[in-house]
Amino acid sequence: MTTLRRLHSALLLVLAARFRATDRDRGDVPGWVMVTVMTAILVVAILGVFEPQIRSALSGIIDSVSSSK
Repeated sequence: MTTLRRLHSALLLVLAARFRATDRDRGDVPGWVMVTVMTAILVVAILGVFEPQIRSALSGIIDSVSSSK
């Protein structure tokens, strides 16, 4: 009976260690979601404020490239 208990205890320890290892590998999902949402908000805010300047800069770049050919 003691051999069966030792085997049971060893199996439980192995399973517990495996579950703990997979928890660490999962990562911080809510943190990444927050970073992604905040990045999207920053992009929208920057585009909202600086859209005319960005459009004129890109138009100038495209015009200079196409006129140099």
